[in-house]
Amino acid sequence: MKYFIFLILFSCSVHLSGQTSQAYQKPPVFAECAGQSEENLKTCFRFQLNSFIYKNFKLPEVVTKANYKGEIKLLFEVDKEGAFQLIYTDAAYEELKTETQRVFDNLPKITPASYNGNPTFVQYSTKINIPLQSPSQEEETLEVIKETKKKKTPNPDLNAVISNELDSINASLVPYKQLEYNSQLNIPFTHTYYARFDANLNALGTNSHTASKPYLYDDVAPYYDFKAEKESLSKDVESWVGRKLWNEHMVAVQGKDYWFTIDPVLDLQVGKDTEADFGSTFNNTRGLYVQAGIGKKLNFTASVFESQGRFAQYFNEFAESLKPFGPDPAIIPGRGIAKRFNDDAFDYPVAEAYLSYSPSRVFNVQFGHGKNFIGDGYRSLFLSDVASPSPFLKTNLKFWKIKYTSTWLFLRDVRDEVVEDGAFLPKYMANHYLSWNVSKRLNIGLFESVVWNNANDRGFDVNYLNPLIIFRAIEFETGQDAGNAVVGLSAKYKYNNKVNLYGQFIIDEFSISDVRAGNQSFRNKFGFQLGAKYFNAFNVDGLLLQAEYNQVRPYTFSHNSIVLNYGHNNQSVAHLWGANFREFILIGRYNYKRWFADGKLIFGERGLDFNTPEDSFSYGGDIFTSENNRPSDTGIRIGQGNRTTVFHGELQAGYIINPVSNLKIFTNISYRNFDPTEETNVTRRSNTVWFNIGLRTDLFNWYTDF
Repeated sequence: MKYFIFLILFSCSVHLSGQTSQAYQKPPVFAECAGQSEENLKTCFRFQLNSFIYKNFKLPEVVTKANYKGEIKLLFEVDKEGAFQLIYTDAAYEELKTETQRVFDNLPKITPASYNGNPTFVQYSTKINIPLQSPSQEEETLEVIKETKKKKTPNPDLNAVISNELDSINASLVPYKQLEYNSQLNIPFTHTYYARFDANLNALGTNSHTASKPYLYDDVAPYYDFKAEKESLSKDVESWVGRKLWNEHMVAVQGKDYWFTIDPVLDLQVGKDTEADFGSTFNNTRGLYVQAGIGKKLNFTASVFESQGRFAQYFNEFAESLKPFGPDPAIIPGRGIAKRFNDDAFDYPVAEAYLSYSPSRVFNVQFGHGKNFIGDGYRSLFLSDVASPSPFLKTNLKFWKIKYTSTWLFLRDVRDEVVEDGAFLPKYMANHYLSWNVSKRLNIGLFESVVWNNANDRGFDVNYLNPLIIFRAIEFETGQDAGNAVVGLSAKYKYNNKVNLYGQFIIDEFSISDVRAGNQSFRNKFGFQLGAKYFNAFNVDGLLLQAEYNQVRPYTFSHNSIVLNYGHNNQSVAHLWGANFREFILIGRYNYKRWFADGKLIFGERGLDFNTPEDSFSYGGDIFTSENNRPSDTGIRIGQGNRTTVFHGELQAGYIINPVSNLKIFTNISYRNFDPTEETNVTRRSNTVWFNIGLRTDLFNWYTDF
């Protein structure tokens, strides 16, 4: 490959001849050549350059011992300031390349080439003979005469004047230096990858803030060396194909004030569902993932996915239960609206992108289309990434022991009953999250959120744009049913460098009098989370164990107005299960070099609606139904309605093919038992074993444990 590259470069110039036309009035001029006649300048330039190389080039010891005879081929430039820039070197020994670079770094600045009296740059190719040969004026003169004869042509050169702008851009490129790892880009949020550096962020005494996700590389870099991680996982390969497959971005370009990378995205899976009445499951995703930086303050990312898939039977049924208004048959959970592919599969395109701008070290603002998450657990009761991507605006302010995150989301309600004139109903959400490191061990977080819709054509209400306002006060000012506000409290305690305890408490509505009455009122809408993480468990590096309990009372996240729920595209934007549930989760994650393994057990109890002619009440699990359709005002308990027990077990293992793009090969097996008290037309018993093998670029969490 390297010979092919040099052949292309060498074919663009001849031995010490510039990549410029005959219209150049003057070649570059060494100080020793000043005053020379026009016809002698090229000869003098050659002689002075080769003389400098001869006097300063030091043969490496390994070359001398080998009694090597050969040549070094090189391409270089003299830029508009008269500085020498070595562009390409080809030699039998790496030491010869290093010495050539050293000699060219020491060349003095000279008078640059000029065209019509204006400085310009020029590129040359040449060679250095080994053993070194002393140059002579006579030989250089003969070489210049030969080159001049080659350039003579009886026909006029119609391309005599050629701009050097593109050449100058190529000449300004430098080897890519993995700039994303210290940028204001988000680290793609997957629980598996975040487990690699979770222990570093949660060490005693660190002033990190771990709830608001995804993290910026710039925020995590002080605690975890991403470059060192990638280098430790690097394979010793030399070929271009080998480097791109195992170690590098497919495309990586870096200039003076910009950089970008491009990687292919794949999610190719095939599997088997033991319960399904079709042959096999599959997923076929192809796409591109672009990261870029412009200057030091602006970054952006864009990803485009084109996908077709057929999943386990329970997954397909759930996707179809999320069906939006119109002809489309389903919404793929966490991805988006799907159309039919063949007779029993789905076609679902997805696009995500955002701009990230940091005008100072303490402030970052992002605008894009994607997902956000607030919490230290596997689940979140505040804001989760389980629903489809949505447009968002987010600001992060970090100073002292404080991090303050404000997020504005643009959501959609796509149900038949709220669609107007064939258009989905827009609604909006604003979140504030204040994280405070009280001590070396304790972190406390305060959360508030409000959802509102376009009632009375109010659109995006600027009242909620203020990042410091109390949403409850605005909710009262704008009308009783103008919004649905919730508040929350979170905490994390670092017991030691290995064990963290964390939790969340969310209040949608709370009546002190009803609590005192002890009558289990429907107005007491709240939930909580308790969890623990054990890093490098049992002194095994890379082993993370996690236990988590979540509980949410019926009707939490819903509203007496059917549209003011905490949902987007028919999925909850908080916990995957909505409300009226309790669950206990055990998770284990292990990373060793390029190998990884994840295990997960979920034990849950849910209260679902019957949705039958005999019983059409809302029992508080479906956040999209109105709480006004409840069976009673009191005696409301978790699990009421069609009580359903859920068990989900999952084991995944695999190998990371390319650490920089997170391309991995994996196998996954899951077992799901879904057992309602009563089977209905929308709720049926399920006992599923789902096996998958695949090749995936892992950039986001994809939840199948509903």
